[in-house]
Amino acid sequence: MSATKYQTGRHFLQIPGPSNVPDRVLRAIDHPTIDHRGPVFVQMTERIFDGLAKVFNCSGPVLIYPGSGSGGWEASLVNILSAGDSVLMVETGHFSTVWKNIAVKLGLDVDYIPGDWRHGVDTALIEERLKQDTGNTIKAVAIVHNETSTGCTTDIGLIRKTLDNANHPALLLVDAISSIGATDYQHDDWRVDVTIGGSQKGLMLPPGLAFNAVSEKARAASKSATLARSYWDWEHVIAANKEGSYPYTPATNLLYGLDEALDMLFEEGLDNVYARHTRLAKATRCAVDAWGLENLCIDPAEYSDSLTTVLMPEGFDADEFRNEVLERFDMSLGMGLGKIRAKVFRIGHLGWFNELMLAGTLCGVEMGLGVAGVPFNKGGVVAAMDFISETSKDVPE
Repeated sequence: MSATKYQTGRHFLQIPGPSNVPDRVLRAIDHPTIDHRGPVFVQMTERIFDGLAKVFNCSGPVLIYPGSGSGGWEASLVNILSAGDSVLMVETGHFSTVWKNIAVKLGLDVDYIPGDWRHGVDTALIEERLKQDTGNTIKAVAIVHNETSTGCTTDIGLIRKTLDNANHPALLLVDAISSIGATDYQHDDWRVDVTIGGSQKGLMLPPGLAFNAVSEKARAASKSATLARSYWDWEHVIAANKEGSYPYTPATNLLYGLDEALDMLFEEGLDNVYARHTRLAKATRCAVDAWGLENLCIDPAEYSDSLTTVLMPEGFDADEFRNEVLERFDMSLGMGLGKIRAKVFRIGHLGWFNELMLAGTLCGVEMGLGVAGVPFNKGGVVAAMDFISETSKDVPE
């Protein structure tokens, strides 16, 4: 018999991914598995590719791998680079560090610009490095769009302008794992060469699918790249995709769910989806401000619409607080990762999420702060709900 405390009602999963999976998506995943080379599956695959092109705003191929975002990272590197190639990356948090470590293990020469985990990318530093590289030895610039460990975003359009200002031919790689489906993303307009996505956040699926949206420039680079690749080989996948199939056994039931999730996004309207995320993120920050707590992200222009990372007061352990919330109120909050472990907790507000879910989440946090004896000002939930009420006229009917 399990020793876990029995809880009534629904568990609140408020980590910034995996996010809550809608009932419609769960029911779709529950369909019987079919022949992944049959005509019905081919038709679904074609719908999915059309839908992903709209979400990524990508006219080129969007590849789907059975795997996590880490697999998407590896695929982005092995297809365009050779051993010893130079890659410019920036330390914005835990996930930029993990991506960097993968690059190092693959035998790449990584110039990793240090950061304080409280900001997005400093584009001036990127431009300086690129202008110093007069021999164009830097083959790729790899940036995390929305750093899930810190709640800081980077303006990818500005990164593209930075590469243009430096007149540098480096490929632009972007991790959009926790922003796709939650924030407007423009693969083509920003001239991103590889965008990496994952299924378990804004796309409202369980973990298990990784995405690479690929430019023609990146595909051209892959022809001369010599890092070993087989499973991750783009051209192998693209050739099969043209016939609505895959060169491996696809994650059939997750693709059922993806088909349904894309329908849900388009039924709401992508602009409305992004506006909803912005509004609920602002409401969350109203609560944090009213509690007298501090957002880890310092620059308001870089606040994430997917999550908010909250600093604990000095002397208080964020993991002990999170455990108290889980035990008392059956709600999971995101833990601090890497160098900020036990110093922060993360509130996920992305994917299948609305005002009442936000109210419950913030109530759980406010009650938890009181139970755990953390010094704070009451009224965060009221401040957030006031903001929601005042902006309700902005919500499309």
